[in-house]
Amino acid sequence: MSYFAGIDIGSTAIKIVLCNEDGQLVCHVNFPTGSHFHQNAMTAFTGLLAEEGINRSQVNYILATGYGRKLFREADDTISEITANSIGAQKIGNNNGNGTVRTIINIGGQDLKVILLDNEGHVKNFSMNDKCAAGTGRFLEMSARNMEMDVTELGDCHLSAKDAPITINSTCTVFAESEIISLLANGHGRPEVVAGIHYSIARRVVRLAKRHGVEDDVFFDGGPALNKGLIEALENELMRPLYVPELPQVTTAYGAALLARENFQYANGDGND
Repeated sequence: MSYFAGIDIGSTAIKIVLCNEDGQLVCHVNFPTGSHFHQNAMTAFTGLLAEEGINRSQVNYILATGYGRKLFREADDTISEITANSIGAQKIGNNNGNGTVRTIINIGGQDLKVILLDNEGHVKNFSMNDKCAAGTGRFLEMSARNMEMDVTELGDCHLSAKDAPITINSTCTVFAESEIISLLANGHGRPEVVAGIHYSIARRVVRLAKRHGVEDDVFFDGGPALNKGLIEALENELMRPLYVPELPQVTTAYGAALLARENFQYANGDGND
């Protein structure tokens, strides 16, 4: 059996996917990025192979993507995360009967992207906010820490809110942090504050999306797509449903693995698949 690897080295997490010769996702792993990109990516990669009982020689091609893609020396080639994300989203959408993905919202550890696809699934345009952590996974982690919660608890906390979300006025992470602390100190309920945080992110997504427009169907991925409260806020602000895959954090790595498979097949005279 032959495999193809997509390695997405993000600012906070390394996501690795192996797919088989048919393009099916076989296994995946998430691993903290840390400060040693290549070393940690290799640790995650070799650990995944060992856990699955796969020899390195069975992995025919490795494609790296993400923030640290050029630092991973084991890769055969690299690809932008915009392209990898679009390939992964299209494949997942098609496999689940949702083959009309036209807009991708990706929230990563330190950036936010809105990608617009054409009728053929190619990238038509995209908008990206990587200048400020507000609206990203890092902002959610900071907010959870200030409320003495784990980031995985934010979604359920939001959904337990009895009153309307508290408006978060600050658009800067530093000021938002102070505002959140002040709101809690003034007696506002934690669920309502959490909901307010999610809606502040959702409004930022809408502002970014307005640069090129939003077309159905909308695919939401990245680690924060596991947050049910954030999904609700985004759907309400965008006024349309979102398609969230089962493993939203590995869409980009999966897209890289699919292209690794395609590159290998093309190089070996089988480029028609």
